[in-house]
Amino acid sequence: MHDGKRIVLDPRLSMIARLAGRCERFADIGCDHGRLGAFMLQTDRCRRAVLADISEPSLGKARRLIGLLGLSERVDFRVGDGLLALDAPVDAVAIAGMGGPTIAGILRAGRAKLGSARIVLQPNVGARELRQALSEIEYRITDERVVQDGRRNYVVMLAEPGASEYDERQLTVGPVLLQRLPDELAPYARFRLRVATQALAGARAGGDEAQVEALCAEIGIWEEVSACLRR
Repeated sequence: MHDGKRIVLDPRLSMIARLAGRCERFADIGCDHGRLGAFMLQTDRCRRAVLADISEPSLGKARRLIGLLGLSERVDFRVGDGLLALDAPVDAVAIAGMGGPTIAGILRAGRAKLGSARIVLQPNVGARELRQALSEIEYRITDERVVQDGRRNYVVMLAEPGASEYDERQLTVGPVLLQRLPDELAPYARFRLRVATQALAGARAGGDEAQVEALCAEIGIWEEVSACLRR
């Protein structure tokens, strides 16, 4: 939403902006409405923003908002597939509101476009797959937060160039979250337990032994984390 001509972000986008930090050039891949980029510009977190989306109709929402706010001279609009839309280096990139496997595919396909940019990622599902992909493209997770927005809890990750290797517990929970065990992790852990337990019932009914084994391991990890958080 915007109050007059000042953008107000919801908790999820606020956390993404916070982890993105200050930079010269910021890019929002899959920018949708453009509010995140507009906020980054209005608060001088960046001097210029690149707003990219998969099609011109999709990008039109951002164009309209940016024009209304009088920020068009500081924005480069790009139509393209993920990071391939970038035609110049940026300092920070946000990719949010998609599934983890989708974001992972964007990162793998566009790794060369990232250069040394830091990236802020918010997967709706599939965080484990995304963490694995970050290791593959030689990025390391340097911060992770759980943020509540309405009735949902979201994980937001900050990653920077560097080698990384994560074990199963770190891939499942997150290396930084596992180390810090913040209070905000508790409701997310309960949610992940519910999801995995429901999936386990389906896997057992379908006779998928490999999936049953994987889900039992995941449940064990989340139960351990939940127990640590209760202490």
